[in-house]
Amino acid sequence: MKIGLHDSDDTKYPNLALMKLSAWHKQQGDTVSFFTPLEEYEKIYSSKVFTWSKDHYLPSNALRGGAGYKNYHGLPDYVEHICPDYSLYGIDYSMGFLTRGCPNNCTWCIVPFKEGYIKPHSDIEEFLQHKKVILMDNNILACDHGIQQIEKIAKLKLKVDFNQGLDARLIDEGAAKRLSRLNWLAPLRLSCDTQSQMSAILKAVTLLRWYNTVPRRYYVNVLVKDIDDALERVRFLKGLDLDPFAQPYRDYDNKVTVAPEQKNFARWVNHKAVFKSTTWENYKSNKRMQADN
Repeated sequence: MKIGLHDSDDTKYPNLALMKLSAWHKQQGDTVSFFTPLEEYEKIYSSKVFTWSKDHYLPSNALRGGAGYKNYHGLPDYVEHICPDYSLYGIDYSMGFLTRGCPNNCTWCIVPFKEGYIKPHSDIEEFLQHKKVILMDNNILACDHGIQQIEKIAKLKLKVDFNQGLDARLIDEGAAKRLSRLNWLAPLRLSCDTQSQMSAILKAVTLLRWYNTVPRRYYVNVLVKDIDDALERVRFLKGLDLDPFAQPYRDYDNKVTVAPEQKNFARWVNHKAVFKSTTWENYKSNKRMQADN
């Protein structure tokens, strides 16, 4: 059988579902490749993570899945719990989830609606083929299984990136000690989406640095709705010598348009040379002058 796989997001970030489908179909003896309109396939799968990704031409019989298509059924267990075909994207690191879901009910987050409460999902060795691993858990510290897996990752001496971030509110002395034993593929990631999280960030960072979790300049996601509110959080993070990354709020149904000022704010924060050399007030004034001219 000839299988066509279509990545609808155009992010250049590997699609985990497609890699699992590729692995399963290859086990069945099928021929697998990325979809192109000029080829004919017996079965086509399209996966979409983000609702704001543009739609592409696909035959009417294509099977569409993923949150971007508002399809939450997920893969069958015999596909979900297979080791992905990393050769599909030619990557030299492994990817997967150790836990699914989250106990928090943040109004801006689809995870509790899509995946429910935090629960164990897999063992690290289920999808491990490399010494480098990207984990996409949404709140791994909120689950005993996740904590056990962190200890296993340390024993296996893997380089790891929890690319969805860690909940600073759950980083106590025990968690900081465990995290300090890991080898990091990218700087440890936290989130500061509201001002109420600032005290938790301060405590977590103090503990992480005390136990020598390196590199010490951690990466922090900053949700941007109100600019003044986000600016206070960014200044706070900069004062702690952290690396903020601004993400303008986008609602799940794409009914909220990202305002130009939100985009400019994100550009200022995320362009590190500019962020280090000028204030938001000066950057904003220059942008307005450019618009007027």
